[in-house]
Amino acid sequence: MTSRVAIDGPAGAGKSTVTLRVAQAFGLPTLDTGAIYRTLALAASRAGISWEAPQALAELAARMPIRFEAGAKGSAQRVCLGDEDVSAAIRTPEMSKGSSLVSQYAPVRAALLPLQRRLSANGVVAEGRDIGSVVLPDAEVKIFLTASPRERARRRRLELQGKGIERSLDDVLAEQNVRDERDSTRVTAPLRAAPDAITVDTDGLTLEEVVQRVVEIVRRKAGQAPAGG
Repeated sequence: MTSRVAIDGPAGAGKSTVTLRVAQAFGLPTLDTGAIYRTLALAASRAGISWEAPQALAELAARMPIRFEAGAKGSAQRVCLGDEDVSAAIRTPEMSKGSSLVSQYAPVRAALLPLQRRLSANGVVAEGRDIGSVVLPDAEVKIFLTASPRERARRRRLELQGKGIERSLDDVLAEQNVRDERDSTRVTAPLRAAPDAITVDTDGLTLEEVVQRVVEIVRRKAGQAPAGG
């Protein structure tokens, strides 16, 4: 049975929901590496550490008391900073910006790499931007989810509206373009598909169709049907 599935891609491609559903299909835990960087951005903000101070951020990352707890059936994991559930606090546009900034630094990524690999050691469906290329280069299955910029921005706007945050599509698209540029051009672990990743373009597909396509890819690689399937 395939034990490690890497799902990479830009913001708004549908990684989080697809990762959760695929993990459920195969009875595997999930790992949202983006949540780790968002939590670091939150912890730094609270500690008065600049998002542009690589060494201080790396030192904070090395001692950050982050942990993941299982969510309710069918829901994503809870992210805890110490004893505090910060799952909602890290999903704001401000923490999205902070995550993109802190994640560009080599010392920060080096400090968090052992944590990410430890959490993936016993099987995982992991999502991020460099899972297949850096974090789990020997993952059995590598998927790169993508979609057009406007479609990704539309999804992100709907997500924000669901949290009571109103933003225009143009504003969300502009912020997304800045992040895409930063993530894809950073020197350390840039956003890119691993050479052996299978690209899945989600434009024009329903969530169910995307999940089914990814599940079928994993099944082919594993040679085994998902639990209950």
